[in-house]
Amino acid sequence: MWVILEKKTVVKVFKNAPKSFLIRYEAWKRIVELEGPKGLRVIKGFHDEALKGEWKGFRSSRLGIQWRVIYRVDKGQLEVYVVEITPHDYRR
Repeated sequence: MWVILEKKTVVKVFKNAPKSFLIRYEAWKRIVELEGPKGLRVIKGFHDEALKGEWKGFRSSRLGIQWRVIYRVDKGQLEVYVVEITPHDYRR
């Protein structure tokens, strides 16, 4: 069983997030708790991938068209640290 730890700033995002996002995030958490990051790669809709550049060492999963969860896996323990949940900016 995996443990999910969330930064305090992540919890603040929940206040303004749409309900559909919250439902997907809860599903994402259940998959990680039961299967770990490998379980996310099985479901193509999450499009789980390693990040590059300044986010090297972190991973990103899609929670819909707009929302992303950015996390890091502590390989020494069965823990996932959610560091950021952000609406993806498509204006770039």
